[in-house]
Amino acid sequence: MLHPSEALARARHQDWLDRYPLIASRHHDVDGRVPKHTFAYPWDEYDEWEFSTLCAMCEQGYGEVELHLHHKNDTERSLTDKIHQAVALYKSHGAFSHWPDGNPAYAFVHGDWALDNSRSEHGRNYCGVNSEITILKQTGCYADFTFPAWQNSAQPRTVNAIYYATDNPQHPKSHDKGRRARVGASDLGDLLLIQGPLAPFIDRSRGVTRVAMDDGDLAHSRRYTPDRLDRWVRTGITVEGRPDRIFIKLHCHGANDVNRMDLLGSDLDALYADAEARYNDGNLFRAHYLTAREMYNIVKATEAAVPGPIEALRDYVLPPPNYRICRQS
Repeated sequence: MLHPSEALARARHQDWLDRYPLIASRHHDVDGRVPKHTFAYPWDEYDEWEFSTLCAMCEQGYGEVELHLHHKNDTERSLTDKIHQAVALYKSHGAFSHWPDGNPAYAFVHGDWALDNSRSEHGRNYCGVNSEITILKQTGCYADFTFPAWQNSAQPRTVNAIYYATDNPQHPKSHDKGRRARVGASDLGDLLLIQGPLAPFIDRSRGVTRVAMDDGDLAHSRRYTPDRLDRWVRTGITVEGRPDRIFIKLHCHGANDVNRMDLLGSDLDALYADAEARYNDGNLFRAHYLTAREMYNIVKATEAAVPGPIEALRDYVLPPPNYRICRQS
């Protein structure tokens, strides 16, 4: 018999397994692809049943799994060991792509936004390792997708950007500034960061006019509305030299009860329907649903000025994961 807390966690997870494929199957981008959710799954909260069933859903074409990690007060050695363990475990399920040399390749989302020891407050250290960017690179991370972190000390000064950070192991927050990704250049630092939108706007929703910030979070307190999609498009996160390719990375804490009910109840459906109705006419706008891995591949192909349609670039550097590994074992 499951503990009540475990039973509740499984029920929340099962809700995604049951409802997300139904929502995604109703929608298609210009290439005929359904929306694919990138599940940043926390290694420090690993559950065998959760991970296996999530990989099974991803094998059906509804997403991919990448690495999320909460850690604190680590050393270089302890953090490296944790990531190696996580990569080996996820790889055993068939999750993760691989580099041309065969080594695992993964995307990263830092728990509590504290990438590269960038957050320490109220006597708590959320990371502890100033050389985290170097460790991520050495262990196969292809890009970080942590930010933005609005109203959080981990937020870098660089915003609304796709850029490369160069690590300074003697100091935290090496990603505070970096070199923007651009056509004709590649690997301009140690780690590529792909940020989501951080867009100021005038909020009149609470009866008071105020300046607010849209950080691309989909939540019960940040419901989807068409004006949000317009803001994300206007933010214009691009590879320099290709202003016509706009990258929109959103995020959510989707297992939380109130968030999950809104996301699976109406908001994801509304987002996809609106994107297809207003930003996918095949002429002025072409919408493409991407996983984190596919977004990275298109960034790299854009840097290299590779010709051809987006559809042909989804696997440019990193191939899809092989979730069948787990099912066949």
